Amino acid sequence: MKKIALFADVQNIYYTSRQAYGKQFNYRKLWQLIEQQGEIVSAFAYAIDRGDSQQQKFQEVLRHLGFTVKLKPYIERSDGTAKGDWDVGITIDIMEIAAQVDTIILLSGDGDFAILLDRVKDHYGVTTEAYGVPKLTAKALIDSCTVFHPIAGELLL
Repeated sequence: MKKIALFADVQNIYYTSRQAYGKQFNYRKLWQLIEQQGEIVSAFAYAIDRGDSQQQKFQEVLRHLGFTVKLKPYIERSDGTAKGDWDVGITIDIMEIAAQVDTIILLSGDGDFAILLDRVKDHYGVTTEAYGVPKLTAKALIDSCTVFHPIAGELLL
């Protein structure tokens, strides 16, 4: 059975799904689809902790599905912009597990991950897949993965 590791850039998926469709991403449906492909041996969801109860309920749903939820504190800069980027954390976790799995699946539209997917595909021989909102996913990311899955239809609530 194929071993799969799943990595979800929660903020990226939330904002791109909302911007493109005005809808939420369906993590339950995603989990069901991926389980049909093989065994999910690791699943991480990377999010920002604002401490609000709605967000905490969502994080519990992710945990119930099987995700390990990793949180960073929400930081608001003096100019009103927010900071809470998980790119380095996601990269480290993918690099640490790539040799132990057959497939890496990344939920993000962030083009910064293109180099990472190229590297693990070439160095470890893993299949790399990405899920992203097509019009808001970097072309570099789409081109770097073995398979790109557009977020649409049944993957939306």
